[in-house]
Amino acid sequence: MAQAGEQLEKLALPRRTLEPGEYRAYLAPHALAEVAGLLCWGGFSARARQTKQSPLMRMEEGRTLAPRITLLENIAGGVAPAFQAEGFVKPAVVPLITAGKLADPLVSPRSAKEYGLATNAANGGEAPESLDLAAGGLAERDVLQALDTGLYISNLWYLNFSDRPAGRITGMTRFATFWVEGGRVVAPVTPMRFDESIYRLLGETLIDLTRERELLPDSSTYGERQTSSARLPGALVSALRFTL
Repeated sequence: MAQAGEQLEKLALPRRTLEPGEYRAYLAPHALAEVAGLLCWGGFSARARQTKQSPLMRMEEGRTLAPRITLLENIAGGVAPAFQAEGFVKPAVVPLITAGKLADPLVSPRSAKEYGLATNAANGGEAPESLDLAAGGLAERDVLQALDTGLYISNLWYLNFSDRPAGRITGMTRFATFWVEGGRVVAPVTPMRFDESIYRLLGETLIDLTRERELLPDSSTYGERQTSSARLPGALVSALRFTL
């Protein structure tokens, strides 16, 4: 709450408009949740892998992310129930990415039957419901100093794939995005559009993840109250590519 209050005061400063280009950036957990949520659109689905529609196809061919990226479907540590709609009981943990390398897919009972696989009781959409990204070594209190000069991004929205097979994503910065100089917030920034490869964002340009993580429940109510969640750190990257 204190941090939100400080950001609210900074939002009253005159906005700065930046030119398109690459900027050093910090993605807060809420911003990283949007990126992770987009990857859940088939990125970990057994059906998407079998039909070659996964946005992480290049990882199946040997492409990797940064070694510090370890991603789990952690039912034991989330808030989703330990069973899916048809009553199949889920394992406590399913490794999705281990040390930057693609691990197990989420296999629904239907995909198991169709493709001759063993099910791990994934839901019909084969999307994670308790996403868990391992912490890094950057203390949250040191984020601004580590960023030094660049963008502090609190939120992202309107994300979509600009090149799904290549793992390219695009989206917009939202409110509470700030320009930082010398480790100090100096101005809010007008909305910008980024277009970036997941292999750069969580691979080549990733500097570190924060030690602290946030548990972010899904607050959507489309059709029914959602029970999924994500536990995520923030991410410091050396270059984020903006096109507008």
